[in-house]
Parts: sequence; structure tokens; C-alpha cells
Amino acid sequence: MRCPGCGVDDDRVVDSRPALAGDAIRRRRECRACALRFTTFERVELPELSVRKRSGRVTPFDRARVLDGMARAAKGRVEPAALESAAAEVERELRALGTPEVSSERVGLQVLQQLRTLDDVAYVRFASVYKDFQGPEDFESELSSLRKEAPPKSA
Repeated sequence: MRCPGCGVDDDRVVDSRPALAGDAIRRRRECRACALRFTTFERVELPELSVRKRSGRVTPFDRARVLDGMARAAKGRVEPAALESAAAEVERELRALGTPEVSSERVGLQVLQQLRTLDDVAYVRFASVYKDFQGPEDFESELSSLRKEAPPKSA
């Protein structure tokens, strides 16, 4: 690492710890030539993940967009931290597929899976848009499948 003060490529790491968000390592360094202390951040650079839309258009994956959709469906029902964790899990699952491109359908199914574990109402809200419900019978069908797969409630 080159010193930002003198440009010499000779420093030592004084302190190393996770960054606040937990997605990087914060390193405090000291230049051996001029004794200037500076901070660097080390992050994992993941390969680009793209989403192929139904129209055929390809766009970069955006976790914030996934989180926004989940937050709209779960408005007032799920803690923001739980939604952020679920959106991160959606991204992990998509990256685990090992392909640089995923379909928007796959993204939607991952979101539905995460919402189902968080909150049934949020799941149905998202499903109504994602699955393009046209009438009450669509809701009834989805609720029926939820009831079949839900564990019985304890007394």
C-alpha cells in the first residue's frame, strides 16, 4: 500500500478490525518512511450478477431494489433489520447458483421464499403483485396453499 503522504510503498498494519457494516475489514496503517497514519478498507469484490427481465432486457442485480419490494409488502409488519437480512439471503441464494445471470422469475421466487418465513401477510401482499392476482379466487387459492403448508398452531 502506497502512503498517501510520501508515496513510499512501505507501511505496517497498526490495527485491524471489521468495519461497522461488517462487509469490510478496516485497517489502520503507519508509513515506515514518514510515520503518517492512514486507514484502508478491504472488501470482497464479487462478480457482477445480472437479472434477465421478462422482456429480455438485462439489468444489474440491485439488493436495494429487492429490499424496497420486500419493505413495501411488509409495511408495518416486519422489522427493517429482518428485511435487510432476508434481502441479503436472497442475494446469497442467487449467487450460490453459480451463474452470472438469473431470471427475474428466480429473484421473485427467492423473495417469496424469504417473505413466507418472515410474515404470511407480507408474503400474500408480494405474491398478489408478483403472481398478478386477478380476483379474489387467486387470493383464496394462495391462502389455501399457505394453510396446507403451515404447521398447526399450538394452544
